[in-house]
Amino acid sequence: MSHADPFDAISDPNRRYLLEELRRAPRTVNELAEGLPISRPAVSQHLKALLDSNLVSVSPSGTKRIYAINKPGFDRVNLWLDQFWS
Repeated sequence: MSHADPFDAISDPNRRYLLEELRRAPRTVNELAEGLPISRPAVSQHLKALLDSNLVSVSPSGTKRIYAINKPGFDRVNLWLDQFWS
């Protein structure tokens, strides 16, 4: 399965904010939207871009969807960045 470019996904400041929040703890869309000056549907669209690039995962919990960092999804980013340190 091919994923969208993670570098495109993290180029947006709102998506970087979402990743920073999810790094602290898994959260719902509503919880994530509280810290942003954009609508809940816009947060959902940003989360979709992060999902498509494999940087976050989502799991159902009752009627809620819980978003979390997908650490294996960062492997491609880490491999690219590591070339500058070795």
